[in-house]
Amino acid sequence: MSTDVSNELYVGESPARSVTRKKAILATVIGSGLEWFDFSGYAFFAAIIGKLFFPAGNETTSLLLALATFGVGFVMRPLGGIAFGIYADKVGRKRALSLAMLVMALGSAIIAFAPTYQSIGIAAPCLIVIARMLQGLSAGGEMGGATAFLTEHAPARRRAFYSSWIQTSVGFAVVIGSITGAVITSSMSPESLTSWGWRIPFVIGMLVAPVGYYIRLKIEETPEFTSEKKHTDTPLRDVIREYPRGVISSLLMVVLWTVCTYVILFYIPTYAVKYLHMAQRDGFISGIVSGAVLMAMAPVFGAIGDRIGKRQVITVAALAILVAAYPLFSHLNKSPTLGTLLTFQVIFGLLIAAYTGPILALFTELFPSRVRTTGLSLAYNGAVTIFGGFASFIITWLAQVTGDAESASYYIIFAAIVSLLGTRLMKPIQK
Repeated sequence: MSTDVSNELYVGESPARSVTRKKAILATVIGSGLEWFDFSGYAFFAAIIGKLFFPAGNETTSLLLALATFGVGFVMRPLGGIAFGIYADKVGRKRALSLAMLVMALGSAIIAFAPTYQSIGIAAPCLIVIARMLQGLSAGGEMGGATAFLTEHAPARRRAFYSSWIQTSVGFAVVIGSITGAVITSSMSPESLTSWGWRIPFVIGMLVAPVGYYIRLKIEETPEFTSEKKHTDTPLRDVIREYPRGVISSLLMVVLWTVCTYVILFYIPTYAVKYLHMAQRDGFISGIVSGAVLMAMAPVFGAIGDRIGKRQVITVAALAILVAAYPLFSHLNKSPTLGTLLTFQVIFGLLIAAYTGPILALFTELFPSRVRTTGLSLAYNGAVTIFGGFASFIITWLAQVTGDAESASYYIIFAAIVSLLGTRLMKPIQK
């Protein structure tokens, strides 16, 4: 059954179908939120992890090593995206998403209980690297699978709104991660925090993952997948041969998304402490604010994209980020107060929500259902690995080498230009 015919199923839908859709949103927000909480928890405590597992005699060097290991997870993401994408296109979206959650929990468990360098020497950082590799495999399969899952459950004219809830789950992860970090750092002595407190988020992620796994297994498979007459046995080969333009254009558009996500949402708390000399509590508070803005506004901009055009919304948002990045960073560095930091995070939170709210639904227009998860996973994880995974490392290195406090804004400007090129290259498939 073609995509347009399957969409007719949503006309005059039954109450049961409406309930299924709401459950799909809930399962995605909770499941993806928990995955992102597990995956990004490392970034919030990178400085402590660097000291405990990568002692180098220099705090900046230790932090760079810890951030490089954070990036190792991203190296694995294309492999995870391909593996889970193929699995999802062959056997179903929900089974792939459920398996990805269990792999993420295993990675979190290893970090939660890993002995430090002082205890077991070189084996300690090796364990952290292995854990990040597992988390990278899992995260690689999450975005493509979750996007296909939600958009294929959505009514045809509301796909941007439905898929925008995936970004809400990212905001949810940032909020709960920042709240957890703020509570831990404010209620513990520096000694306790360094000794064992930093492990708490990973224990939480490990314990709640089975809840997300259960929720996902209880949701029906998508109508498009179940109604597909022939599921391809070679989704990776098919998507590369038949839809290279879709892969390239969506990869380029992901660049700005991933750079903003990992610089603004996940790295700024560390940036505020390391370079602005602010209290760690202030960094976590700023993370809560930016995550809350993204969580609340992504569906709003998704709905706007459904109404006035998805490409138009993300193009305007990308242009706004390009223009605003330098002055926002400059003002923050010249006036490093909590008020300035929160204003910075609110503005960027709105712009990121505007860019990412409609973008996943736009991507689904580039691939048919039979290869959709593989295509989305390949493009998304390729961009995230190249441009997002080492974003924190790159801007830390740039600041160290150049001494320019605004160097992070240059990377964001570069990403905005690349993604604007992607919006011009994209061409929806003919249905």
